[in-house]
Amino acid sequence: MKQLVFDIETSGVSFDSLDRETQEYLLKRADTPEKITKVKDELNLYPLTGEVVAIGVLDVSTQRGSVYYQAPGRTIAPFEEGQTHYIAGTEAECLQRFWADCMDADRIITFNGRAFDCPWIFLRSLVHSVTATRNLMPPRYTTNFHVDLADQLAFYGAVRHYALAFWCKTLGIPSSKGDIAGKDVPQCYQAGEYERIARYCMADVRATRELFLKWNETIGQL
Repeated sequence: MKQLVFDIETSGVSFDSLDRETQEYLLKRADTPEKITKVKDELNLYPLTGEVVAIGVLDVSTQRGSVYYQAPGRTIAPFEEGQTHYIAGTEAECLQRFWADCMDADRIITFNGRAFDCPWIFLRSLVHSVTATRNLMPPRYTTNFHVDLADQLAFYGAVRHYALAFWCKTLGIPSSKGDIAGKDVPQCYQAGEYERIARYCMADVRATRELFLKWNETIGQL
């Protein structure tokens, strides 16, 4: 059974690079300086004002993984660290490689994938005319194909939603906490720290795998 864990990192475009009509549209409801700043700071949260800069994929059984990441302005040859293969490319190429990996997957595992990663991947694929190979968003209340651990551990909203890093800390799982966080990715991306983002992405993927194993061995089979 091929089970794949995946995670993405995103970065927003520069607000000043947008045309005037788009800027006005985005600021339509921003009627205070604070709201204007908030809009500009959160462009990386939405797939039409940002882009996927890294996608990490990991096979649960073999622990072999890949990170497909952007590195604009640089030529970085593919390289391996441990059981992870790192491949730089355009956003469209990263998406194409991801869909190729998913084509024969029996199950996918994410943390908050339904609310973030999957819609982003679908919509950025739409932007680039990249063909999707699987439906990553089957009916929500099933784990036959997609296990979203954020949903499962919150029992679909019955209890509070906790961040991946907090779950890892509580359960003693090594995580990426202490290096960078998702909110730091746009700044790192603008600084050209592409490999750092890629490694951070895979650290989150591996932490998600460990969380999945704990869930699956205890309450996930109920």
